[in-house]
Amino acid sequence: MADFVAGNPQEPPLPEFVEAIQRWAVPRDNHWFAYKQSEPQARAAVVAALQERRGVAFDLEDIHLTNGAFAGLALTIRVVADPGDEIVYVSPPWFFYEALIRLAGCTPARAVAEPPAFDLDPDALARAITPRTRAVIVNSPNNPTGRVYSPETLKGVAEVLTAASERAGRPVWLISDESYCRIVFDGRTYASPTSFYPWSFLIYTYGKTLLTPGQRLGYVALPPDMPDRESVRAALFAAQLGLGYPFPNAVLQYALGDLERLSIDLPHLHAKRDRMVAGLREAGYELQSPEGTSYLLPRSPLPDDQAFTEWLGEEDVFVLPGAMVELPGYFRISLTANDEMIDAALPVFARALDRAGAATRS
Repeated sequence: MADFVAGNPQEPPLPEFVEAIQRWAVPRDNHWFAYKQSEPQARAAVVAALQERRGVAFDLEDIHLTNGAFAGLALTIRVVADPGDEIVYVSPPWFFYEALIRLAGCTPARAVAEPPAFDLDPDALARAITPRTRAVIVNSPNNPTGRVYSPETLKGVAEVLTAASERAGRPVWLISDESYCRIVFDGRTYASPTSFYPWSFLIYTYGKTLLTPGQRLGYVALPPDMPDRESVRAALFAAQLGLGYPFPNAVLQYALGDLERLSIDLPHLHAKRDRMVAGLREAGYELQSPEGTSYLLPRSPLPDDQAFTEWLGEEDVFVLPGAMVELPGYFRISLTANDEMIDAALPVFARALDRAGAATRS
């Protein structure tokens, strides 16, 4: 079976990850496994990493540890928006944005990133914003398109949000989902949307860089230039207490300093991207080479992407239909599949394309 559906690990975890968990699972005191909030040593590790990677001095109190980006997004939406407000996101999106927005009692709205480039158009974002808009979610590098938004694009986004905030007489918040910020290709430098707009939340998860999505560890960080950060800190803490206590478990927090230094083999992921893109293009598929993330987004040779993914499934190759990410006529491939899966799948992709061509001609 070749499983390309989700960003799940298909190979053993990093040995250093396992060693860190084992080391920090040994209790040092009677309270080692007591209720934990955002532990000081974990916060300090995040602050040091952000300083090293981005040259930005975050405050220790502005780091709010969460059990993954999922929790971070849920928290920030609840903090900035009330039931009935609108939250805008870029489409095609990560498929849980709409659910998170609706669970908060808010209304989802979309700024469409048009194919084939899938770039974020500030003018399209401006058209999506209404007087009811309280926040905009930006995901760069983007899942599922693989697009990394340029500083010029992000400056345009900041200008749109500044103008919208002035019209509304209150901030229109930016929620920056940076889950894949350490997975960029071809020597690119990552630019954080939070660098261009002060009313921003930085959301991060370690599950992508470490390929450990089941070990829920992440954070929400408030940029040091955010006005009135003290009240936002308090609101985030209250939301964490009220939304099921979504702090990371104790062992993961103790280990965070060690985990910060680890990463999956990014050159190998880069090589898998290149091999898959070349193989699919040689077979006749249309697709852009992603600038980041661990996904490909080819165009389906059938308008019915669900039917095409079922054809692939008949030969034990499993992908995500584009309709799942608001993009019918495409399908998504996860590059977390191993090399053996890629070996087995490329001939299947070629045969399925030939089958679609024959069906179209008949």
